Amino acid sequence: MLEKFEAGNFDVVVIGAGHAGCEAALASARMGCSTLLLSINLDSIAMMPCNPSIGGTGKGHLVREIDALGGEMGLNIDKTFIQSRMLNTAKGPAVHSLRAQADKQLYHMEMKKVLENQENLDVKQGEVVEILVEENRVKGVVLSTGSVYYAKAVIMATGTYLGGKIFIGSVSYESGPNGLAPSKQLTKNLKDIGLKMRRFKTGTPARVDQKTLDFSKMEEQPGDEKIVPFSFMNESLEKQQTSCWLTYTNENTHEIIKENIHRSALYGGEIEGTGPRYCPSIEDKIVRFSDKKRHQLFIEPEGLNTNEMYVQGMSTSLPEDVQLKFYRSIPGLENVKIMRPAYAIEYDCIDPLQLKLTLECKDIEYLFSAGQFNGSSGYEEAAAQGLIAGINAVLKIKGKEPFTLDRSEAYIGVLIDDLVTKGTNEPYRMMTSRAEYRLVLRQDNADLRLTEKGYQIGLVTEERYERFLKKKESIEKEMKRLKETMVTPAMANEFLERMNTSPLKSGASLYDLLKRPQITYEDLKEIDKNRPQLPLQVIEQCEVQIKYEGYIGKQLNQIEQFKKLEMKKLNANIDYSKIDGLRLEARQKLNDIKPLSVGQASRISGVSPADISVLLIYLEQQRRKRGESDE
Repeated sequence: MLEKFEAGNFDVVVIGAGHAGCEAALASARMGCSTLLLSINLDSIAMMPCNPSIGGTGKGHLVREIDALGGEMGLNIDKTFIQSRMLNTAKGPAVHSLRAQADKQLYHMEMKKVLENQENLDVKQGEVVEILVEENRVKGVVLSTGSVYYAKAVIMATGTYLGGKIFIGSVSYESGPNGLAPSKQLTKNLKDIGLKMRRFKTGTPARVDQKTLDFSKMEEQPGDEKIVPFSFMNESLEKQQTSCWLTYTNENTHEIIKENIHRSALYGGEIEGTGPRYCPSIEDKIVRFSDKKRHQLFIEPEGLNTNEMYVQGMSTSLPEDVQLKFYRSIPGLENVKIMRPAYAIEYDCIDPLQLKLTLECKDIEYLFSAGQFNGSSGYEEAAAQGLIAGINAVLKIKGKEPFTLDRSEAYIGVLIDDLVTKGTNEPYRMMTSRAEYRLVLRQDNADLRLTEKGYQIGLVTEERYERFLKKKESIEKEMKRLKETMVTPAMANEFLERMNTSPLKSGASLYDLLKRPQITYEDLKEIDKNRPQLPLQVIEQCEVQIKYEGYIGKQLNQIEQFKKLEMKKLNANIDYSKIDGLRLEARQKLNDIKPLSVGQASRISGVSPADISVLLIYLEQQRRKRGESDE
């Protein structure tokens, strides 16, 4: 029997100090609540157990949004990156995504320093074994040492530690990521308090010794010459960058894997959990894409002060001897030495359909959750949820209105709405294709969309807010100047001819000329004699807003229609089983999820357009019964 003792009282207790826990704890403390951040091991704070990078397609948008709201991830990667690249530059600005390689040890150290020096925040090593709940309301947590910390709100951010089990071929053992201790007791307690748990799986490639690689057989992948910062607080960054390297598997590699596929924990049946479809293991790729003769691999440095290199694209649960054999079949890796073998990890998480849009549990008041515990994957997805959970825990404690973002406002809104409305049967990963309004939700305008909101919440500092207002004013002023600055055919036609675009027959504004695909803002300086000196971020906004004005306008009209359904609110007490015309599946799903609006109801799996029509008729009937006007 565990001997318990009272160890302290806090407004908010955060369980887990991964990327979700860090953002949740910082948001809570910065908004004025006494906060305790608990981690099984303080050496795992902001750890990167998988890829040593931040950002990427879709994920870079999340980091920019976290930063715009006053979160820490963007600032921290700007301090600790060793290579930076903007992805998808051959496509339009909606899918441009920033990605930076991190010095993973430095990333951890810098985040730990920020946490330790944050006012209102205590950081402590300890394993939580019980959540205290009375009358469906959270009261605090109990540690394995018997310490009891009472709290007004608790945020679960346990990552892959809950019931963690590692698989390497036929070998399996209880462990958290990277060989750290798992959390063994908490899952039972979570089930006892009524949470529906499930089992997911993820994996990570081997780390190999840089000294044993032959880079002459690989393609060098340098960073961008012009570094674009993640944080809107940094206008520019200068840094000596480290290269990554590209190589490929081949038919020999695939043959080795096929011959040993029965020895994979994944294909041998040892793993119960569902893995991420969008980040498959190498054996999964070979089976699913059998027509492909090769798969690309990126060899990425884990930091400046280590020889460990990360083999991106080579996640596996095959035995270590097979790993060594297939790695050595790859150009540049013929003499490779493995420093840490690849492994798969299984862990417990919850079904996110049990959560509100605020990330509070529907059935246990003041219990919030974030990150991989909610069924997502990725550092960025975790951090975004942690930030929102932290904000809402504080707002709930203070008796204020909750803070949510809808699908038309942010990728964070898409992420959370997908999880709590649609649910997920595999580790959820953010992609640009998940956002319906991605031309409006670009990474470059995250501050214009969200900084005002962050300021109203109390997370955005005065310094950041002043910088934001100045940028906004500069954009508006320059857009106005471009509209008002007119050029004649005599002034512009020679220039237009050189730009391979049609000449003017009468006067036109610089604004109109910039709409032409052949002309950039930089090009215009030849005929724009009075242009002011402006920061690159301001120029970028003007150019994107002008060039894509028509498309953005169409999307804003779509958002207006979307908002109309979101504005049609649904009472949490509606008994959908009593609404005639709804199909049985729709009744069950609507009663389970209790959507807040018709818009949210329309995105529930199993609720058809016909069911939405029935709902709209029902709402109209109820409105008429109450004698309300149509407004």
